[in-house]
Amino acid sequence: MRRAVFLDRDGVINRALIREGKPNAPRVLAEFEILPGVPDALRQLRESGYLLIVVTNQPDVPRGRTSRQDVDAIHARLGQMLPVDDIRVCYHDDDDRCACRKPSPGMLYAAAVERDIRLAGSYLVGDRWRDIAAGRRAGCTTILVDSGHDEPTSVEPEVRLPDLARAAAWILSRPEDQP
Repeated sequence: MRRAVFLDRDGVINRALIREGKPNAPRVLAEFEILPGVPDALRQLRESGYLLIVVTNQPDVPRGRTSRQDVDAIHARLGQMLPVDDIRVCYHDDDDRCACRKPSPGMLYAAAVERDIRLAGSYLVGDRWRDIAAGRRAGCTTILVDSGHDEPTSVEPEVRLPDLARAAAWILSRPEDQP
């Protein structure tokens, strides 16, 4: 079985936009900006044998703030710029109570089945409590990218780090038999 690094998108891979004091996803391609250090961090993880799978909630689509076409354009650019193996998207809102919207681990479970991933040897890197909760529920080691959002964290990660570059270095420093 393979190991993976599951990556939240907004705030981990690309800059989250602050609207009304809260972090938000870019709504159009012109707002999409890869954070510094991300390409090198992902390259190092990939070269070490990890699958790189983006798992992202995109509730702005059902809320009417952006379109699927705009999200698809952002993901096409992300796929061109970065060595990711898969991009999984939940287009639901909280009221839908689906299995894929983080904090539910549905996107991680589906990827594990389809790609023969050993979740216990994998990592989830996110910047919000929903990401950490999904990773913990799936049995992954969790890393919180502490981007300074003033949001309570109801689920504690294994480690807090300031960015994806340091998260990748932490992952790569661990013994291979340890998640």
